[in-house]
Amino acid sequence: MLGLYVSDLPFSPQRLRLISYHKWIGITVFLLVLFRLLWRTTHSAPALPDTIPQWQKLAATATHGLLYLLMVAVPLSGWLFSSAAGVPVVYLGLVRLPDLIGADKALAANLKELHEILNYVMLGVVIAHVLAAIKHHFIDKDAVLVRMLPFIKPRS
Repeated sequence: MLGLYVSDLPFSPQRLRLISYHKWIGITVFLLVLFRLLWRTTHSAPALPDTIPQWQKLAATATHGLLYLLMVAVPLSGWLFSSAAGVPVVYLGLVRLPDLIGADKALAANLKELHEILNYVMLGVVIAHVLAAIKHHFIDKDAVLVRMLPFIKPRS
């Protein structure tokens, strides 16, 4: 949402500051997802309840895989866009990250569009994921949402 907001702002110190925050958030998410993927290699997810149809289990697995892919691809596409645009990524204002590719205005325009499209795809997948979890909780009345959010008490 921050990226969408910033894209409509006129050039100003405020816009540059918000773009920096946007990049910091993106790189932080990228690093956390890489850590999560490493953790996931040694810690498997709990099995879904046997009451869930096989097609829903396959859909859940595919959705989770797509979410992980997008959580890597979105920040990476943003980093590539910044590199192609010739604008450095300076993490937390302290560490300049290396450019992943050389400056290329035409490529930067394509990468910017890719970054935007991937964000919209991720938004759609997250909305579908949330709606599925809500459906499981309120319609199916199973424990799928409860196991994701431990502060919710299981139904008796």
